[in-house]
Amino acid sequence: MSITGRVPLLLLAGLAAVAVRPVTSTAWLWAGAVVLVTLLDLVLAPSPRRLEVERRGPEPTRQGVTTATELLVRNGGARTVRGVVRDAWQPTAGATANRHRVRLPGGEHARLRTALTPVRRGALRAHLVTVRVRGPLGLAHRQRSVAVPGTLQVLPRFDSRKHLPGRLAVLRDLDGRSAVLTRGQGTEFDSLREYVPGDDVRSIDWRATARSRSPVVRTWQPERDRRVVIVLDTSRTSAARVGDEPRLDAAIEAVLLLSALAGRAGDMVDVVAGDARVRAQVRAGGRPGALPELMGTLATVHPALVEADWGRLAGAVTTLTRRRSLVVLLTALERAPVEQGLLPVLPALVQRHQVVVAAVRDPSLATLASTRGTASEVYAAAAAERAEGDRAYAADLLRVVGADVVDADPEELPVALSDHYLALKARGLL
Repeated sequence: MSITGRVPLLLLAGLAAVAVRPVTSTAWLWAGAVVLVTLLDLVLAPSPRRLEVERRGPEPTRQGVTTATELLVRNGGARTVRGVVRDAWQPTAGATANRHRVRLPGGEHARLRTALTPVRRGALRAHLVTVRVRGPLGLAHRQRSVAVPGTLQVLPRFDSRKHLPGRLAVLRDLDGRSAVLTRGQGTEFDSLREYVPGDDVRSIDWRATARSRSPVVRTWQPERDRRVVIVLDTSRTSAARVGDEPRLDAAIEAVLLLSALAGRAGDMVDVVAGDARVRAQVRAGGRPGALPELMGTLATVHPALVEADWGRLAGAVTTLTRRRSLVVLLTALERAPVEQGLLPVLPALVQRHQVVVAAVRDPSLATLASTRGTASEVYAAAAAERAEGDRAYAADLLRVVGADVVDADPEELPVALSDHYLALKARGLL
């Protein structure tokens, strides 16, 4: 039960009666009359249990993209129902205009749409649907809350997909040049061409040469079906916020762009997400529909407040592939976790694979380091300089062991990592 604003107004109207007959009994009589009328209005209000509520949708969407859920409300009684229906969701679902005024005659139904603009990845769930039915005088409401289950699957933003066409153009150009320059290597025959000085004599096609006036050599398609293993660190360091989002979200953007690019290049891509244990594992390249599956899986991955067990994660890489592959480790360039966790297992990985360590850089550190107007700003600048120095030291340790390091701001990391992948292909290291 709840009352409306009309009840206080009726009580205030009783001041006129008190002014005419200024005794205590007048005030009590007026207040009693208001209470009786309000109770009568409550009794005459239709029961909210007569309303049947069902949910339809919502469809999966990406973070920050608006979708909608729909409630189907039926009036199973004979009386007309007037009131409000509230469709409550958890705050990160971004529900707007979720209070719907309804007027439903007996036996009729209405469709109520609520817009959802999620600000967080993962499975976001609906709370209770509250039905508030007012009485014929508009003084009181009868209220009931019912559970109408609903789940919104929110995928990562993947804003970096806008960079994919440009990188695919570079990849096509790279594949074309590789096919011409590859002499006697690779596994798939491409074409025949005339011999030029410097060609490997073992690539001469003697049958074609016999039919021609000059030597002819075979060219081969560069070897495809390479293996790319991406390891996504979901430990406590991934929970640090860089800008408005956790560091993990920027790393996921880099994973998606690199997976899409490597998959289009014909490489077999595996993604492993974990910390003290493996949280998720997806084959993300080399087959249709892999990218949507990867997005759906990574949508449910969140930081865990534990240290990363790099021995376990390196073991997952070894389980996936024993052939030489590109192994990309997306983690934080923090001195203690690198020295104590990653560095001990890195030499074994570098010996077997081409290893790249990618990290999200916080652009606010540079701003803090350059602002020194007051004493507090000087202390903040000193702390930022110390943090930058520790990051540089950790990166140097990784390079000494033999790993490549890609360190970039959140918006730049997906592109920087994909460009590094293309550079490795251009140098023949993949």
